[in-house]
Amino acid sequence: MSTTFLKNISYLATFDDGYGEVGREMTDGGVLIRDNMIVAVGPMSEFADVVADRVLDLSDHVVMPGMINTHHHFYQNLTRVMVQDDELFVWLKTLYPIWAKLDDRAMETASRMAMAELIISGCTTSSDHQYIMPNDCTLDTPIRVAQEMGLRFHAARGAMSRGESKGGLPPDSCVEEEEAILMDAERLIHRYHDMSDYAMTRIVLAPCSAFSVTQGLMKDAARLARMHPGVRLHSHIAEVLSEEEYCIATYGMRSVAYAESCDWLGPDVWFAHAIFLNDAEIKTFAETGTGATFCPSAHMRCGLGIMRAREKLDAGVTVGLGVDGSASNDTSNMFMEARMAQYLQRVAPDRYLSEAPGGRGGFGGTPGALSAREALWMATRAGAKLLGRDDIGQLAPGKSADLIAIKRTRLGLAGTQRDPLAALVMCGPFEVDHSFINGVQIIDQGAFTRLDVAAALADHAATMDRIYA
Repeated sequence: MSTTFLKNISYLATFDDGYGEVGREMTDGGVLIRDNMIVAVGPMSEFADVVADRVLDLSDHVVMPGMINTHHHFYQNLTRVMVQDDELFVWLKTLYPIWAKLDDRAMETASRMAMAELIISGCTTSSDHQYIMPNDCTLDTPIRVAQEMGLRFHAARGAMSRGESKGGLPPDSCVEEEEAILMDAERLIHRYHDMSDYAMTRIVLAPCSAFSVTQGLMKDAARLARMHPGVRLHSHIAEVLSEEEYCIATYGMRSVAYAESCDWLGPDVWFAHAIFLNDAEIKTFAETGTGATFCPSAHMRCGLGIMRAREKLDAGVTVGLGVDGSASNDTSNMFMEARMAQYLQRVAPDRYLSEAPGGRGGFGGTPGALSAREALWMATRAGAKLLGRDDIGQLAPGKSADLIAIKRTRLGLAGTQRDPLAALVMCGPFEVDHSFINGVQIIDQGAFTRLDVAAALADHAATMDRIYA
């Protein structure tokens, strides 16, 4: 066994249970780690007799749990800033043929770059939805990269099986046979899915969307997942109005009713986006325990709309945060997503200002719609719940040692002494100075301990040249 003591923490936010909005918050705090587990958290006065193998002084740092990204598409960082001004279906149909050219080596490169971006911006656990498997691509590769990088990883075996010739959106060159999809999913579960405490790898089954897979595959994936403890279900839903129109025309019902018809509602299911849910559908999510991922930057970038996150939270729906794909965001920074989540909810239309001086006016927002602490709760505890975890997302005895530290003595945090935790959201986005994942220090004074960034960037550039040649 080895022990690490983080001492003199300037501001410590635990996000643990029973202590108000985000758990205990304290100045001059300490965290004691044994191997990969937190054994004690509290004020420095409780650690007078502590002896540890390693001591790290975090004076002038804010410490909080590592953030949890619940929706991404790693491979898309090979197609950033493309299709900048078109609606989603045009965006997809333009990029599908490019993604069809990717191979497993390109997926490895893209995964490494995406994970590095997430880690440096405070993420310690991520899901990734890889729904296109062209050429020799497998989900084994990003799993291996996550193991090398030290990132806690929920690998979502995505799929597309309904090509254009069968009434779907993707070209036939981008889809797979359903029997092969299910066989590979079962292989991945048996090989990698780890239900032990502090597990670093778990498998998720994730058919892509209502317009790219059949109803049969949705039902078969649900059955397969529920045969294996802890295998959760994930997909896109209600991302764009065109999707609702497609579901009504194709299935005779809206997307949430379609999901219900496929047995895709429940506490083991979470969906990305869920923008166009009506009141009854939000109630259905709450009653069934179905979760949702808010991806505010992608929603704005693609002009999709504003998720009704406030209404979902008030109804009891678990809402986490996701950066979404690197081609629809186009960055992977969890502090940015927390900030955009807070601000986008505040400008969500609340009342029409028809009597504004000088004309019709616009739509008024609500400044208290989402607080900075709520946004960080979504990025930590809510994300853990969506992934079916109770061992991450908080700093408490017995929980995994996943935590981040951000130095307060930097330009962007000057003047924030009254509320340094909210400042991480409202003054960001930031990169972290220290990151521990499963008790292992992955970022030390702003530098990676397991990654040669210059070599990774060179590899990424060479891969871009090869793919686009």
